[in-house]
Amino acid sequence: MRYCMGDANALKVRINRIIGQLNGVQKMIGEDVPCEDILTQLSAANGALHRIGLVILEGHLRHCVREGIEKGDADTTIENFADALEHFAGMA
Repeated sequence: MRYCMGDANALKVRINRIIGQLNGVQKMIGEDVPCEDILTQLSAANGALHRIGLVILEGHLRHCVREGIEKGDADTTIENFADALEHFAGMA
């Protein structure tokens, strides 16, 4: 797959932060923390995942879609972008 996600290291840092949040949630469950607090942390992790998806989608648009259209393969490029949007929408 072509690289179109921008700064891979920045994405890895974000993902590691989310992993830390989820590890924290797991610990909270084991410590019988109130449900509201657990749900707050899950919401934060979900929001962070959504933001990563947006970053990747934007990179795909700015790099892969632009490249495909410039190479004259607009139909396939648009179809692939529509598929990417559908996958992203399925993350919700």
